[in-house]
Amino acid sequence: MDALGLRLEQQYPSTNKGKGIIVRRLQDEMVRSIRLTLYILLGAVSLVALIACGDVANLLLAKATARQREVAIRAAIGASRRHIIWQMLTESAVLAVIAGVVGLATGIWGAQLLVTFAPANLPRLAETGIDARVLAFTFGVSIISSVLFGLAPALHASRVDLNDMLKQGSTQTFGGRSAGRLRGVLVVAEIALSVILLVGAGLLIKSFLALHNVALGYRPENVLIVKTSMQSSDLDGARRATRLYKTLLTEVATLPGVSAVGATRTPPGQVGSNGTYWIDHPFDPTTVLANSPTAVFSVVAPGSFAALRIPLRRGRDFQDNDTFDAPFRAIINEALARKAFPGQDPIGHHIVCGLDSPNPMEIIGVVADVRQYGPAREPSPEIFMPFEQHPRAATALSFLVRTVANSAVIQQAIRKTGHELAPAMPMKFTTMEADLSENVAAPRFRTLLLGIFAAVAVCLAMVGVYGVLAYLVTQRSAEIGLRMALGAKQKDIVWLVTRQGLALVAAGLASGLAVAILATRVLSSMLFEVKPTDPGVYLAVLGLLGTVALLASYVPARRAARIDPLRALRQD
Repeated sequence: MDALGLRLEQQYPSTNKGKGIIVRRLQDEMVRSIRLTLYILLGAVSLVALIACGDVANLLLAKATARQREVAIRAAIGASRRHIIWQMLTESAVLAVIAGVVGLATGIWGAQLLVTFAPANLPRLAETGIDARVLAFTFGVSIISSVLFGLAPALHASRVDLNDMLKQGSTQTFGGRSAGRLRGVLVVAEIALSVILLVGAGLLIKSFLALHNVALGYRPENVLIVKTSMQSSDLDGARRATRLYKTLLTEVATLPGVSAVGATRTPPGQVGSNGTYWIDHPFDPTTVLANSPTAVFSVVAPGSFAALRIPLRRGRDFQDNDTFDAPFRAIINEALARKAFPGQDPIGHHIVCGLDSPNPMEIIGVVADVRQYGPAREPSPEIFMPFEQHPRAATALSFLVRTVANSAVIQQAIRKTGHELAPAMPMKFTTMEADLSENVAAPRFRTLLLGIFAAVAVCLAMVGVYGVLAYLVTQRSAEIGLRMALGAKQKDIVWLVTRQGLALVAAGLASGLAVAILATRVLSSMLFEVKPTDPGVYLAVLGLLGTVALLASYVPARRAARIDPLRALRQD
């Protein structure tokens, strides 16, 4: 491929200075629009996996600390350190295999569920599933994770002082400061990773809400779209098709429950064609690639603006007498009026776009801007032309039917009317809202996925906080009993334990926010009217994690406050 690209570059040098021909693999071109999303989701999965592994390591470390007396007995009767480590790693590997099987079953079900929510235009969506490579990768990750995150607890458990451990009672299994610090570091890391995921999810959610609430320039609710097409091989055939469409438009407009009807080559949110245009001078092919401005070309039927509730700012709408034999006319949007006629009245000027022929079109009206490329992009200059004056571009139209009644009943009536006029004409029914939903399917899907991963990450991180504090309460029960016997109140014990949990959370939040400010910059191209450093999102993440962490800390703190001092001291 590189050699081919070099030959193409040498044979066809670029006309742009400093640039050459760009050669890409077809597969790379297919997934180019989704590549960054996939990398971000892979990163999210990796972060969730690390948090889960941190939880497992914490649990194994607590278990290993509690088994130090057992390990000491094994060492006393001849077990080597290597055998003890191997036993611990084997136990963690068995847990990993069991968890991997359960996770795999959940993954198969989850993959099928997520495919149903995925956008229809996602590349290679039909190939998504669990295959042999995924199975091997999952098994490998499970084994490697069990070894890496089970190694530290195994090493800690294998380092025992036989004299000290055998002298202590079974209830005095203290993990030591090193084990406590390691558990604290793991919890801080889990919280930091969950902060990154939460901030990313929060930015995407806020971006999606802004995208969903953006002003489109038209009203999509209660608009039925009927996609049709007619075959034609020449101009006469195309004109016959437009005359049939005109008759069908008239018939549909008289149906009960229809308040307005129009037709367009491509509904808003989709662009059928675009190109250059000229104002008040003839078509000049020599300037096509040089200095001519560009606009979106839209072929519409009379009544389309009323059907979509697009305001007419100036002039008039198209009429039934704007036919192929009448003087050519056009309507432009406000974006083109601002660009081509700054401070002027465009009505009466002529515009040429060369869609069918270089005929000048008189500008008879100006309409409000709509977002032709979907909610995420600003309106572009647009030229609207009567469908009968451009029949070659109007052999496939989408009817826009604004309804005030049951759309299912109206669909049947339209289908019946259309088949009576042209039995061979195909019809596909949808709604403007469904069409619009497809335009935001990709951002909705990635927001959903990252939101799910962030929620799982928060749950896992809070399990880690709870687990560390619960274990701490168990290990310090004698100390807590002594404090209470000396006069400490329940609220003092609650604050003692909660304070330790909040200290871990604060460290995790601080480190997580610092990393998130840098990591979320990769989301810039996916955000709409939201900055990667949006303070509202960061404050919301701090508030959410702080509240959840407080609850996770309070539960073991309350349990600590209910310890019976006499029983705790007796056990000591």
